[in-house]
Amino acid sequence: MDHLKELLDLALRWVHLIAGIMWVGNSMLFNWLDRNLIKPSDAKPGFEGEIWMVHSGGFYQVEKKQLEPHQMPSVLHWFKWQSYITWMSGISLLALVYYASEGFLVDPSVSKLTHAQGLMVGAGVVAGGFAAYDLLWRSPLAKVPNILTAICFLLLAAVIALLTQLLSGRAAYIHLGAMMGTLMSGNVFFHIIPSQTELAKATKEGRPQEGSLGKHAKQRSIHNNYMTFPVLFIMISNHFPSTYGSKYNYLILALLAVSGATIRHFMNIRFWFRQWLVGFVAAIVIGSVCLFALVSIKPEGAIAASNNDGPMADFKTVQMVVRERCVQCHSSKPTDEVWKAAPVGVMFDSPEQIRQHAERIKARVVVGKTMPLGNKTKMTDEERELMSRWIYQGAKTN
Repeated sequence: MDHLKELLDLALRWVHLIAGIMWVGNSMLFNWLDRNLIKPSDAKPGFEGEIWMVHSGGFYQVEKKQLEPHQMPSVLHWFKWQSYITWMSGISLLALVYYASEGFLVDPSVSKLTHAQGLMVGAGVVAGGFAAYDLLWRSPLAKVPNILTAICFLLLAAVIALLTQLLSGRAAYIHLGAMMGTLMSGNVFFHIIPSQTELAKATKEGRPQEGSLGKHAKQRSIHNNYMTFPVLFIMISNHFPSTYGSKYNYLILALLAVSGATIRHFMNIRFWFRQWLVGFVAAIVIGSVCLFALVSIKPEGAIAASNNDGPMADFKTVQMVVRERCVQCHSSKPTDEVWKAAPVGVMFDSPEQIRQHAERIKARVVVGKTMPLGNKTKMTDEERELMSRWIYQGAKTN
C-alpha cells in the first residue's frame, strides 16, 4: 500500500506538471497574440486582426475575427482540458499529501488545531475562496473594477494571514496556490468555456453573436493571467523553506503574490506603454530586495554564527536527538508512513553522514526550523539549540 501511495504521488505530480505547463503555455501564447494582432486599415467588420509567425520550419498566419451566422468551421479546437486536468491532479495531490496523512498540514509549534480541523480550514479556504471571488465579480461592484481589484487584494492578504496562523508554513503556501488555482480553473469552467460555447452555438444556429459574452470571458481570462506567476511560484515553494519556514512567511507570500502580478502587468502593457521596462525592472528589483531582507531575518531562537556561549555539545547526545527526531525519514530504511525513501537522499544512519550534512541541518533545523516537517517528531527548542552549538563548535563526531 505504501509503494502504491508513493507511485500515485509520483504519477499525480507528473500529470500536474505537464498539464500545468500546457495550460499556462496556451494562456500566455493567446495573451501574446491578442497584444500583437495587426488590424488592416481596410479590415471588414468583425475582423480584429492577424499575425504572421515563423516556427518549426514554416510560416503560420493567425486571424482573430467574429464569425458570420452559419460560418462555423468543421473543426474547432478548444482549450479547456489542460485547465481541468491541472486542477483535478492538483486537488488530488493536496488530498494525498496533506489530508490523507498527518504531519504536513498543521505545525504544533504554530497552531493548536488538530489534523481534522486543519483539513476543514484548508478545504474551506479553497472552496470558499472561489465562492467569494465569483460572487464579488458577479455583483454591482464589478462595474468599478479598480475598486473591486483593491478589495480582492485586501481579502487575499486576509487569507494569507489566516492560513499562515493556522496551518504549517508549507501547507499555508500550497493552500493559497490551490485556492488561486481553483479560481483560475473555475473561471475556465464556469465563465470562459460557457461563453465560448454560446458564441459557437449562436454562430451554428445563424444567430448574431452576443458581444458581451466575449468581453465577460476575456475579463476572467485576464484575471487568470495575473494569477499565473504567483501560482507558479507556489507550485515549487516547498523547495524553498527559507520562504514558508520564515517567521515572516505571511509577508513573503504576500510580497511574492503582489510582485508576480505586478511583473505580469508590465509584461502585458509593454506593447503600448513605452516606459514598461522601467516598471518591469523596478518591480523585480524592489521585490528581490524586499524578499532578501525578509528571508535574511533570523527567527527567534536561532543562534547567530558568532555566538559561542554554552557548554561543548556532546555528539552522543546530538546523535540521540537525530535518532529520535530525524531518522524516521532520513535513513536507508525509513519507518515514516509517508516517506519510504530518504528525502533528497539525505541519510543520518552513521556519524559520518550526520557530520556530512551539518550545514543542511543548520539551515533546516536551526535557522529555518522547517525540519522535521511540520515538527512531526516534536523536536524541542532545546534540542535545536544543542544542534546549533554542535555545528558551530565544528560538528565533531568524537
